[in-house]
Amino acid sequence: MRLEKRNESSALVLIAAPFAAVAFTLSVAALLVLWAGAPVGRTYSLLLQGGFGSVFAWSETLTRATPLILSGLAATVAFKARLFNIGAEGQLYAGALAAIAVGGLHGGTGLEWSPWILFPLMIVAAALAGAALLLGPALMKQKLGVDEVVTTLLFNFIVLLFVGAMLDGPMKDPTAMGWPQSVALNGELELGKLIEGTRVHSGLLFAAFLAVAMWALFRFTTLGFRIRAVGANARAAAFAGIPVTGTVVMVALLSGGLAGVAGAIEVAGRTGYVTLDMSPGYGYSGIVIAMLAGLHPIGVLLASIFVAGVLVGADSMSRAIGVPTYIADVIVATSLLSVLVATLLTQYRVRWK
Repeated sequence: MRLEKRNESSALVLIAAPFAAVAFTLSVAALLVLWAGAPVGRTYSLLLQGGFGSVFAWSETLTRATPLILSGLAATVAFKARLFNIGAEGQLYAGALAAIAVGGLHGGTGLEWSPWILFPLMIVAAALAGAALLLGPALMKQKLGVDEVVTTLLFNFIVLLFVGAMLDGPMKDPTAMGWPQSVALNGELELGKLIEGTRVHSGLLFAAFLAVAMWALFRFTTLGFRIRAVGANARAAAFAGIPVTGTVVMVALLSGGLAGVAGAIEVAGRTGYVTLDMSPGYGYSGIVIAMLAGLHPIGVLLASIFVAGVLVGADSMSRAIGVPTYIADVIVATSLLSVLVATLLTQYRVRWK
């Protein structure tokens, strides 16, 4: 067996690939459901109802999709330039901590800031914190040839340890009865709810706006062209006169900044403070979302809603029939592998000898 490069991919192959990936994913998950002793049809029905079957289900799905959109965009921007950012989880926490530093600790200075000034400053601080974490690994890759997968991954653990130290130290909430959490965000900086009685907040609209902005960046700007060129072939891009290092630096600032903003939006829209369990792996899930979306910013919106719906629906499904919620993680992970294989087969055909 060998893989042979296709001269061109037909429209039928491109359309069928994602559906085949979904079918394979559901088949694999069905085996686990049967192993758990539950009916497959009812399990999938409860999964869909839990994630999309009511206004409350949609509200929870969209609430969870908001940080996933931003972390998915962070991975998309980086992967477009072949800068493999695995550190979005740490960048998200760094952004959340920076947001609290600006929007929660400022009261101790005796200065009174208008929310109209303080909120943009909080978002900028979060973006800078996330960008700074990725800028170092990006420069080490360009100048020293250090693998950014390793450095960005290790930064996640360093940041989490630093966050833990801050939550038990200078940023600890004295009213939390010993629980490790930061001081609360100023109430005037919290995002408004889109639907009363739910947790859906206006950060969803901001995330959707950034997805459209990233699409426009790649589609209509010189920087977007440079990013795509560096991702396609960095040596050819350099030969054509594109500043590869400068482009990678811009990508690092954009990608890390988006992940940092995800942390700020999560604090301002949902939690109100920082804890070590604030993110159930949003940064890592962003990698899955970026690949499911085919590195398309608009596709990130749909992929984020799909992943969020599966995760939310799994909670409802587990309570109803006792199937472990970890099946949702299997569905998300298997869907990533399936999409990668399906994408490979749209570019190559299998030849048997």
